[in-house]
Parts: sequence; structure tokens; C-alpha cells
Amino acid sequence: MARGATKARGNVWCEARLEAAKTDQRLLTRQGAAERVNMSVNAISDTELGLEKCMPVDKAIILADAYGAPHLLNYYCLHECPIGRTMPISDEVNDIDRITVKLLKSLKVDDLEDIKDKLIDIAEDGYISEDEKPDLQEVMEYLDKLSKTVSELRILSQRVLREE
Repeated sequence: MARGATKARGNVWCEARLEAAKTDQRLLTRQGAAERVNMSVNAISDTELGLEKCMPVDKAIILADAYGAPHLLNYYCLHECPIGRTMPISDEVNDIDRITVKLLKSLKVDDLEDIKDKLIDIAEDGYISEDEKPDLQEVMEYLDKLSKTVSELRILSQRVLREE
């Protein structure tokens, strides 16, 4: 049997493959993974060792699907894609209780009312003045935080619903 990954330990792609190997023995080795996803062993190795400058998006999709790891798509967007790096998404994999608490904390009625009021005040006259920009920034920070938590819930639901 092949020895365990050494240099690639801690790499998100390697860790996802090894986690998926718990239910699909073919994924225990890079060779098996390469055969499973119809890629070269070098392609899997380069990904796990971080040797690619930018992984092709189709490869990221194939690996995320084969490994049953939807968080890899968000990881790809946050760390590989120059557009995705600016988006309010999360690649964290959390349990339902943690996500729920974060989401409900963000959805407090008082906070929502404050954000709603600021946004209405900003939009009321049809343009954004200089003195309204700090409030707009605050609204966007709130919504970005909420978006990240929603993306965590999306990752969890994709993983759990796929298992059915």
C-alpha cells in the first residue's frame, strides 16, 4: 500500500480527497483518484502540491464533485479566481448549529431595521451623497457578512443533500 501524503498534507485538495477516500477507496491514492476523475496523476499531484499557477475551473469542478466537497468550489473562487477573490463567499465547512447561530445573530430585528433605514435614507433622493457613503459602506459590510454565512449554509446543504 502507498504511504500517506506528506508534502501535500494540509492542502485543501489533498485533504478533501483523503476525506472522500473514507467512502471511496479508489481515492486513497493519487493514482486511484486520477483514474476515478479521468485525469493524469501529475494533474492530481500538481494540484495537491500547489504547483499550478492557476487551476483550470473545469478541473476544480470535477474534483469537487468527485470528492463530494462543494466547499472546494468556494475555495477555488476565493483563492484562484481573480473575480471570486472579491466576492463575499466562504469556504468554511461548519456544522449546522454554528451556521444557524451565526445566521440568526445576523438576522436580529433591530440590526435589520437599522440596515433597512440606512438603505432607505441613502436611496430616498436617488443618488448617493458623500455623507451617505459611510452608511452605504456599513450596509455593504453587513450584507457581505450575511452572504458569507449563507454560503456556509449552502456548502453544508449541498454536502448533506448529496448524501441522500
